[in-house]
Amino acid sequence: MGWIFAVVIALVALLLTRPGWRWFYIAGATAQRDLIALWAYIKLLRYTKRHERLNYTVADVFERNVRAHPEKVAVVSETQRWTFRQVNEHANKVANVLQAQGYKKGDVVALLLENRAEYVATWLGLSKIGVITPLINTNLRGPSLLHSITVAHCSALIYGEDFVEAVADVAKDLPSDLTLFQYNNENNNSQTQTDIKQSRNLNVLLGTASKEKPNKTQVNHHDKLVYIYTSGTTGLPKAAVISHSRYLFIAAGIHYTMGFQDDDIFYTPLPLYHTAGGIMCMGQSVLFGSTVSIRKKFSASNYFADCAKFNATIGQYIGEMARYILATKPSEYDQKHRVRLVFGNGLRPQIWPQFVERFNIAKVGEFYGATEGNANIMNHDNTVGAIGFVSRILPKIYPISIIRADPDTGEPIRSKDGLCQLCAPNEPGVFIGKIVKGNPSREFLGYVDAKASAKKIVKDVFKHGDMAFLSGDLLVADEKGYLYFKDRTGDTFRWKGENVSTSEVEAQVSNVAGYKDTVVYGVTIPHTEGRAGMAAIYDPQRELDLDVFAANLAKTLPAYARPQIIRLLTKVDLTGTFKLRKVDLQKEGYDPSVVKDDLYYQTSKGRYELLTPRVYEQVQSNEIRF
Repeated sequence: MGWIFAVVIALVALLLTRPGWRWFYIAGATAQRDLIALWAYIKLLRYTKRHERLNYTVADVFERNVRAHPEKVAVVSETQRWTFRQVNEHANKVANVLQAQGYKKGDVVALLLENRAEYVATWLGLSKIGVITPLINTNLRGPSLLHSITVAHCSALIYGEDFVEAVADVAKDLPSDLTLFQYNNENNNSQTQTDIKQSRNLNVLLGTASKEKPNKTQVNHHDKLVYIYTSGTTGLPKAAVISHSRYLFIAAGIHYTMGFQDDDIFYTPLPLYHTAGGIMCMGQSVLFGSTVSIRKKFSASNYFADCAKFNATIGQYIGEMARYILATKPSEYDQKHRVRLVFGNGLRPQIWPQFVERFNIAKVGEFYGATEGNANIMNHDNTVGAIGFVSRILPKIYPISIIRADPDTGEPIRSKDGLCQLCAPNEPGVFIGKIVKGNPSREFLGYVDAKASAKKIVKDVFKHGDMAFLSGDLLVADEKGYLYFKDRTGDTFRWKGENVSTSEVEAQVSNVAGYKDTVVYGVTIPHTEGRAGMAAIYDPQRELDLDVFAANLAKTLPAYARPQIIRLLTKVDLTGTFKLRKVDLQKEGYDPSVVKDDLYYQTSKGRYELLTPRVYEQVQSNEIRF
């Protein structure tokens, strides 16, 4: 039996070194998490493969729900209550009108409309005849609006009556062959004229259109469905391509991972022109036959009141919405609702526990992913602060990774063989997703602009010739594989020999300032190394006591991370996903001759004092040092 004993000893020795006993601890601690996710992933792959085999489009799946329960409510709001039948009939009318006007598969017709049932019905109808619909951000005006229409090579634009002025401002600069269709709200259906002379009244055309399915157009599973634009925080918006297969993958992915049920009632106050509201939430109605309640515009004070009114069981948030809701005064609806789960991205760990306790939320489902990217992850087990995870047991099942990169440029740091390097646990790096063409979970469809797409691809990752989507975000994975957001590459700056994460500082500054809108960025100060932290805080009423603020900030942030300069904003410019536009603030810097808001600098004693033109000159000449 001596050989058996020798084998046992050899195995024990192997386990102690590679992978080691620690591996078994990690495996035991994460097995349930990984198995639940694996089962959801198997169901997702089965779902997507089946629809690919049947060559189903999004409209095909929706029509299946219409046949199953035509009178079930699909979309509900403060003013509307549309059944699946009503949505489908409106979609058919839109398809028949545009088809009669000569639009065909491959044409591009943009949509600029507020949150309402017709929004979904319009792009659904266009998809039935193979027309691609760019979903225009309703906040855009002037050059940004013009750019979004022209960059997508649109041949027509459907816009709501609420955006007449915005469209009129750019009408003269639009391509001469672009047709305008104005859609008026229900209280204005009798109007036969449009506010813009060259525009056609879509209501009149719809009034005589057939509500039957349009003439057959061969639309395929992998055809383009819509374009969704990036937020434009660092420049003009870019149009990301969403195919039918991609739409199915995104909506079904979160459906199975978060354990949504078909009889759930969803509540989203998010704009339907973005992935979160328009696909992740509205996709539960379109693909799975659930009811989705929408709101024209987000209201923090009415969030849980709306949830109670619509009997919502699942609520959606994004970005800073959770902070806005938490900052509202206590209400009878704080716990008087049926919401069992909230999902979204951007719930900061600094307020996560307070949020779930105050509003009695049993589960938070946090997700992470770019509209155009393939590196999508989810936290389905309520781990505070995590945005997802990578399995430590089966790391190659879902090919995402964190690689070493320059935190300023996001450029991968390569080894001698020219390949990228994986980060160790607790080491920040850039998040990537392996690209596999033809696989809806691994495909990178990119932007309409091919040059913009090329910038998001890194080649020769782990072997020569392979490719991956480069997210541009710095993430860190702990020992168990949980992933945490650190910052955007380029947003991290170095001060006093330390790397400072703007997102972490923003969270602490906002908390100390009473949950006010805050953006943090680095600015250059003459005669100093690196960049000093500057915080712009939205405080139009001047409620912030800077002495108290400085004292409390000193308790939460190390000296090198505390903002050296404060700007108190009197107005704030938010994107559609509730992000402050950092790039413009950073360009303006802290010169009081340029900045009209009040500026303050931190003295050597830690107090914030007014930054006057005289003080600015002393900073530039190194008379005042930081």
